Amino acid sequence: MTDKLRIVSTDQAAAAIGPYSQAVTFGQLVFTSGQIPLLPNGQLVVGGIEEQTHQVFANLKAVLEEAGSSLQHVIKATIFLKDMGQFSIVNDIYASYFGDHKPARSTVEVARLPKDVLVEIELISTKVVE
Repeated sequence: MTDKLRIVSTDQAAAAIGPYSQAVTFGQLVFTSGQIPLLPNGQLVVGGIEEQTHQVFANLKAVLEEAGSSLQHVIKATIFLKDMGQFSIVNDIYASYFGDHKPARSTVEVARLPKDVLVEIELISTKVVE
């Protein structure tokens, strides 16, 4: 096998808070770790589900860019919500970032997320081919 795993790291998103990478690439695929609403300095964003979801997307965009990808190249998204009652809010924000691009997606309610945040999102994408 000639493809190798490449660790992706950017200071434009919060550093990993455990023994994992912000993302890993393998060939043309990019696998992001779940991003939570931490600012690049590691502090939790102030606010509710709207502010947290926008920060998660800011982190995801930064990680994807560092990996040579973008939101328009995402093929699968997984959303973890603390409260499925907030699904419509997150769904509207999600739609604003993806526009007409509609990757496959799963959304799951979970009992608890790291740092007690309200939302975490992970993505699988392809690299931008020029």
